[in-house]
Amino acid sequence: MKAYWIALYKRIDSQENLKNYGSKVTEIIKSYGGKPLVRGGKFETLEGEIYPRTVIWEFPNHEQAMKCHDSKEYQDGWAIAKDTTERNLQIIEGFSTE
Repeated sequence: MKAYWIALYKRIDSQENLKNYGSKVTEIIKSYGGKPLVRGGKFETLEGEIYPRTVIWEFPNHEQAMKCHDSKEYQDGWAIAKDTTERNLQIIEGFSTE
């Protein structure tokens, strides 16, 4: 069953740090089977809190998503932005109606 990283960014104090983080981790995430579905872009908040950025990655399964997140390479990349960024990050398993 596919799994998804859903990152809701609450605060971004350094666009440069976030850009550097993204540059470093994109290929790392892809190496674990990650496929970018949403990465910023135009949005409308219809209910609830406003998040200035949303990122969603699709993974082949929950295990690969967790391995990627927990990897030293990814954590080293996240260290670039974590002190200037506040986000909610969930890894959630998808479902099928078929």
